[in-house]
Amino acid sequence: QVQLVESGGGLVQAGGSLRLSCAVSGRTFTTYAMGWFRQAPGKEREFVAAISWIGISTDYADSVKGRFTISRDNAKNTVYLQMNSLKYEDTAAYYCAVRGGRSSYSRNLVDYDYWGQGTQVIVSS
Repeated sequence: QVQLVESGGGLVQAGGSLRLSCAVSGRTFTTYAMGWFRQAPGKEREFVAAISWIGISTDYADSVKGRFTISRDNAKNTVYLQMNSLKYEDTAAYYCAVRGGRSSYSRNLVDYDYWGQGTQVIVSS
């Protein structure tokens, strides 16, 4: 079974930065796209960013474009989310996801096969 473990979350003031990491272990696919999603209290899980297998093609939600950057290191089976200029509305649990056997990314939760347990990001005043 594929395991995903997120890290790097924490408490940060508005305007600050955080770098999230997601390590993939266990049975991995030869090719897989990666995505980041988030879920705020009382809200449904929403798309944040995604990256293709080779890491050249990326996709971002409009709310984070220009502030967040997704990247990956396939040799380390790790995906990252660099978050800059954080806002109060970025407060949420952030989840990493694997789209197994697919090189292209997706914005849809149902297209992802494996999920991490999440890491909490709290942006304070």
